[in-house]
Amino acid sequence: MGFGDLKSSSGLKVLNEFLADRSYIEGYVPSQADVAVFDAISSPPSADLCHALRWYNHIKSYQSQKNSLPGVKKPLGQYGPAGVADTTSGSAPAATSKDDDEDDDDIDLFGSDEEEDAEAARLKEQRLAEYAAKKAKKPALIAKSSILLDVKPWDDETDMAKLEECVRSIQMDGLVWGQSKLVPVGYGIKKLQIGCVVEDDKVGTDILEEQITAFEDFVQSMDVAAFNKI
Repeated sequence: MGFGDLKSSSGLKVLNEFLADRSYIEGYVPSQADVAVFDAISSPPSADLCHALRWYNHIKSYQSQKNSLPGVKKPLGQYGPAGVADTTSGSAPAATSKDDDEDDDDIDLFGSDEEEDAEAARLKEQRLAEYAAKKAKKPALIAKSSILLDVKPWDDETDMAKLEECVRSIQMDGLVWGQSKLVPVGYGIKKLQIGCVVEDDKVGTDILEEQITAFEDFVQSMDVAAFNKI
């Protein structure tokens, strides 16, 4: 497993393809797996790698609290698609080679297993407590809103298909993308008008604008054209 060399364009391309249908490296919440891969990347992915760039910007927002994210950080070779080896310079090896046998005495294998077991037990208890709390509560009405966004490109040469692909690559709990169309604004320029439904407690227009305008090679600005409670 691995992504190849994450400090190269080929490695970032593997990461982009891996994240095409995932929000995170592992699971459904940010974890130490995301921190491990993020720390191995020397610079933000380019705009054409929209899935990797969306993930990079999202994990970057957790940098002040990255040490508190769940999970245990593992070598890069234990993440990513099967059949691809980790070759990132400076990363910890996924397995110990024969030449490294002399260093085996320095590795506390039992200690790391105990740490992982303790973390797994803590997460299990936390999830059981959360599940019990949810069952104890009466079903609450989820407030939702229908939002129509205007996403404007820089000029008439902007690849609008790629722009829309970047926008739709943004995935969050409580966000569902809807229909879209291109609307002429003048001088041969068209804007992307795209609808979405959001859960009010989870997704706001501020975070949508932040993530959409992060694709700065394609997006000039974003405006809210319509906002209706459902």
